[in-house]
Amino acid sequence: MYAIVKTGGKQYTVRENDIIEVEKLDIPAGEKVGLDNVLFIGDDGKQIVGTPMIEGAKVTGKVLGHGLGRKIVGFTYKPKKNVRRRFGHRQRYTRVLVEKIEYTKGKPKAAGSKKQKAAEEA
Repeated sequence: MYAIVKTGGKQYTVRENDIIEVEKLDIPAGEKVGLDNVLFIGDDGKQIVGTPMIEGAKVTGKVLGHGLGRKIVGFTYKPKKNVRRRFGHRQRYTRVLVEKIEYTKGKPKAAGSKKQKAAEEA
């Protein structure tokens, strides 16, 4: 079973017992973390696609620690003006161990097309 989750503006494909590095979360090391923004779940030919998120789906994990990514060096200048600037950046991240992918069937959304509502009533 695998899932696609969204956190920190990025999407990650995760499986149980995977270790992923996500944008920094304000959760101390050793604590549990729940990622509720699940976009897709796949399992042995069964696929569940969210619109945009899947209600009742959750990925739980454990925070292993925090760190800094590799340094990125940037340089800006203005031609013919003798203006130069060099800068560096190291992105902070949180390392998470994915423990469980859960899915409990949620209630259908009230919003939908007329065809969907007619099909549900029939």
